[in-house]
Amino acid sequence: MARKEEIKYHDRTDVAVDEVPRTLPVIPLRDVVVFPSMAYPVLIGRDSSLRAASHSWEHHRFVFLATQKNAAMDDPGPGAIHPEGTVAKIVQIVKLPNGLMKVLVDGVFQGSFTSCASNGEFLEADVEIAPQEQVITREIDALGRHASSLFSDYVNFNRNLAGEVLLSYEKIDDPVRRLYFIAANLTVGVEVKQEILRRRGLRDQLFEIAKILTAELDILRIEKDIDTKVHDSIQKAQKKFLLQEQMRVLQDELGSDDVLSPELEKLKKQIKSARMPAAVNDKAMEEFAKLKKTPPQSPEFGVGRNYLDWLVSLPWRKKTRDNLDVRHVQSILDEDHFGLEKPKERILEHIAVLNLVKEMKGQILCFVGPPGVGKTSLGKSIARALGRKFVRISLGGVRDEAEIHGHRRTYIGSMPGKLIQSMKRAGVVNPVILMDEIDKMSMDFRGDPASAMLEVLDPEQNTSFNDHYLDVDYDLSRVMFITTANVRYNIPLPLQDRMEIIELPGYLDYDKTEIARRHIIPKQLAEHGLKRSDVRITDEALERIIREYTREAGVRNLEREIASVLRKVAKEIVLGPRRNGGKKKSRTVVVDPKKIESTLGVPKFRRRRADTRKKVGSVTGLAWTSVGGDILPVDVTIMEGTEKLTLTGQLGEVMKESAQAALSYIRSNTKSLGVPAGFASKKEIHIHLPEGAIPKDGPSAGITMAMALISAAANRPARSDVAMTGEITLRGNVLAIGGLNEKLLAAQRNGIGTVLIPKENEKDLSEIPARVLEGLKIIPLEKIEDAVPHVFRK
Repeated sequence: MARKEEIKYHDRTDVAVDEVPRTLPVIPLRDVVVFPSMAYPVLIGRDSSLRAASHSWEHHRFVFLATQKNAAMDDPGPGAIHPEGTVAKIVQIVKLPNGLMKVLVDGVFQGSFTSCASNGEFLEADVEIAPQEQVITREIDALGRHASSLFSDYVNFNRNLAGEVLLSYEKIDDPVRRLYFIAANLTVGVEVKQEILRRRGLRDQLFEIAKILTAELDILRIEKDIDTKVHDSIQKAQKKFLLQEQMRVLQDELGSDDVLSPELEKLKKQIKSARMPAAVNDKAMEEFAKLKKTPPQSPEFGVGRNYLDWLVSLPWRKKTRDNLDVRHVQSILDEDHFGLEKPKERILEHIAVLNLVKEMKGQILCFVGPPGVGKTSLGKSIARALGRKFVRISLGGVRDEAEIHGHRRTYIGSMPGKLIQSMKRAGVVNPVILMDEIDKMSMDFRGDPASAMLEVLDPEQNTSFNDHYLDVDYDLSRVMFITTANVRYNIPLPLQDRMEIIELPGYLDYDKTEIARRHIIPKQLAEHGLKRSDVRITDEALERIIREYTREAGVRNLEREIASVLRKVAKEIVLGPRRNGGKKKSRTVVVDPKKIESTLGVPKFRRRRADTRKKVGSVTGLAWTSVGGDILPVDVTIMEGTEKLTLTGQLGEVMKESAQAALSYIRSNTKSLGVPAGFASKKEIHIHLPEGAIPKDGPSAGITMAMALISAAANRPARSDVAMTGEITLRGNVLAIGGLNEKLLAAQRNGIGTVLIPKENEKDLSEIPARVLEGLKIIPLEKIEDAVPHVFRK
């Protein structure tokens, strides 16, 4: 171990070059470079270095001081030290009680070793002393003066160097000693200083010193500039704070608060012009009074300012004037949407009532239907028809109750909930707020947002909605709330109780064709830069897209497929034949069914038709899915084996229980159903629902599984043109089901002629569109036995 303790300048000891032995002991130094003409106290602790110093002291007192390349290395070899270093003479050795040795060395000559090796006790090197400068040329003199000027600036800028350094420097006359004095006092890294020792000749060393000083001065000037700016900024802030405190004290003494900063004066005017209710205005002024006495540097100032900004930015009285012309509203709704007669009728009724009472509370509608049937766009059309502002809130995936009620101001980054944010965006007190995907909310440890929605959607409570951030009552009663959902049973019952639920059924193929003609194709033509004269899509082509390239209740995928067709048409027109002048020939591209396949590729869906062949144990049911209705084949086979019931097709628990209920009823009523009494004895009964990759659940397949079991047990083929739906009980009753419209639509699409439904659902037929019922024979059932004559011809 060897490290620097203190640097002292001294007059060079008169030592001749020939007095220095050719081979010298080497003492490696850590994190320090020793220069000639300098005295350094060096602390030595390594055994090899201790032996080297002792050997030198006993013989000639000369050593070679070289810096380690890696200061962390404990026992460096010849390759781990820089070959350039300083020949020094040991002036004094002091042995310390802890085994260390303090050695005072006197730098004599600059040198480098030509070879270095260990003699077993310490490192020895053959040292070549650098030639001494004899003639000081004008160039060297000029370089020396330049270096002196730079060093003077360097000392003045560098706060780590005392002013006495310059006084010591000015006493030195020898240019070589001046060079080494500057090098020793540079506050730079070891590698930078080592570069000076690598140079040979005073001229090159002065150039290197000038380069280092210039670079360091640039850095020091930047640091000083930064310090000056920071200091000025702090002084300015302190001055502002001092003046504000003086103003506050003066105001307290005078009992006056008329003197405000421009920022607070503007805020006070905003509070007065916001036309808040009296209680809210009192709260705002109370917060404003606190804000005046809060220093701007305090975090509380920002919190209070943000709170008041929210209060003044909310609409408290401003509202839009409703357009209550029923005919105008109807024309807008018909222009934007085809079909949807029931929702339109409900909106028109609401407008008619508003014409009479001018203001009505409780206008909360919930549109329930499959994706893509127009729930969200219908909300936009209602707002446009009434002339109201429209704001959409997405509730899908909301888990935190604070998303609705806001965060309390005690939290960092707190802000109001989605309702208050939406009112700020709307800028009026009577917007149409669409709460999308209300059935997709969930709950976790942060609370239940559905419970928070109860206050929002309750006309008796939302007159004084209290957001946790604002902590004042806000009137939401003039807002027209519209909610949307895909599945009704996913909406909590207390929420359902507060809304008028309007079912939006899936579209028929006819409806989709009309929607495509009236809305989708004109919109896509405009988006693709095409004119009506550029392309003509035939009705047959549209029907093929609907039946073979989409399977949905809405029209989203239909729009995507039409857009894909129009992109191909645009490419065909751009690459099409041109006239002699280079202009494209104008022609109409006709898209027919054949062109659809060449454009969109192989059909994505095969329209599933009910099997026309009579089969034993195979019965067709009807199911509701998130994209509309579909047929649900049920297959049953009875075989020799262990007496058990096997259910496959990825069935849910409710559907499995329905199958067990059907089997139990049939086994207990074999005679009345015409089934052999021991049909299940020592037999394995296997019920399978095809498309096993798709999860299936629900009780409405109970009647279908019962008929399939009877068919297999009695070995009687079931009719293929009959489909059914209904929940069953152990007493043979057929209970009501949901999604009747979608299921009847699926039956019509798949060529089913007769549909068996629960008797309790017969009342719902009056609300089913006539086009859905067209071609269907509907038979209501009260008991399982009622279905047997219709499923089996005899």
